[in-house]
Amino acid sequence: MEKNNITLIGMPASGKSTIGVLLAKRLGYSFVDVDIVIQEKTGKLLKEIIAEKGMDGFLKVEEDINAELETEHSVIAPGGSVIYGDKAMAHLKEIGLVVYLKLSFEEVEKRIGNVVDRGVALKKGMTLRDLYEERVPYYERYADITIDERGMTPGETVDQLRKMMEKHFNLKTGDE
Repeated sequence: MEKNNITLIGMPASGKSTIGVLLAKRLGYSFVDVDIVIQEKTGKLLKEIIAEKGMDGFLKVEEDINAELETEHSVIAPGGSVIYGDKAMAHLKEIGLVVYLKLSFEEVEKRIGNVVDRGVALKKGMTLRDLYEERVPYYERYADITIDERGMTPGETVDQLRKMMEKHFNLKTGDE
């Protein structure tokens, strides 16, 4: 498999899906929302999987599905917890570039709204800040490229990413 995919990682609400769809359109790529792939393969909502199998069970399902993704010329948006799965991250790095959409904690908190409805993987007694501080080192470790979204609209983030990806993959999208 060619190494021509782009995987977006980052906290919930960092814009993986929004930016992913826009970027895929601009590059002429497919878009893969891994949360939807998980729902299709299991026939369950993410919060149902978490309720049934617990957090560890969910993380195992998430890791297995991400580790088996077979896609080319795609922008991949996995759940924010994908970084806990070594097998999944090794596979995603093997099939493409990993881009970390970096947000400050304050921005994540502002964008996220209801943590439960969003299916955010919080362990018992853990706050959103705890989760942020736990995950950031993983995002930084796995990222091939980091985009700091501070002060940028999703459109500006997409423009910056598109330029970088066109250079990296030697693409001609012709909308200069």
